[in-house]
Amino acid sequence: MKKIIVLLFFAFILKGYAQKSKNIFSRDPIINLENFQKKRMYYGFYLGFNSYDFKIDYKTVGPDILVKKTTGFNVGIVADLKLQEYVDLRFEPGLYYTKRDLYYPNFTNSGDALREVNSTYIHFPLLVKLSSLRTGNIRPYLLGGVSATLNLSSNSKLIDDNLQQRFRVKPWTTNYEIGFGIDLFSEYFIFSPSIRGVFGMNDELIRDKDPNSPWTSNIESLKTRAVFINFTFH
Repeated sequence: MKKIIVLLFFAFILKGYAQKSKNIFSRDPIINLENFQKKRMYYGFYLGFNSYDFKIDYKTVGPDILVKKTTGFNVGIVADLKLQEYVDLRFEPGLYYTKRDLYYPNFTNSGDALREVNSTYIHFPLLVKLSSLRTGNIRPYLLGGVSATLNLSSNSKLIDDNLQQRFRVKPWTTNYEIGFGIDLFSEYFIFSPSIRGVFGMNDELIRDKDPNSPWTSNIESLKTRAVFINFTFH
């Protein structure tokens, strides 16, 4: 259902631009907001969707833990500092919500086999934006950088562990990110859809107290993998 909403959102935006073909898609468009991105600094906000996963490395060969992903949502703000004509430094703090279900093999009891991981993140990315030449009212760009993430639902301070059905991860993680997007210049604002991959760099798992725990003992490392789709407005 959420994918359908995204497609309808894109269709609505593109239809609006198409109706003003002189503004963007025509051969000789009217140049909108020509001096906007020449500012030293400008701001914006974004809304979007995410799909979080885990990359799990194991100590020994055996049945893998199945990670079932869901679609979460994002909201945040953007601060853009112009370094050069085609290079910008961006800070995009935001609130991200997601849910993942971990299905453990070799359990007959569904209560032991399933761990629901609900996560509320405060995400702090620092990114470099590399823009191409502007063509009319269209300007593609690449994004890349690093980020730190605070998990408000990590359960890291709990004494209970998986034996009491409490899956625990570390509160802070670091990541690197890479993606691409496109700036579409309308008469009054810039609309920038983008897609970005996020790759966790450190092991996030907090092991159970029992060193032979069936939930954590065979996990060498557990790292975040995610895809963000953001719709930014400046």
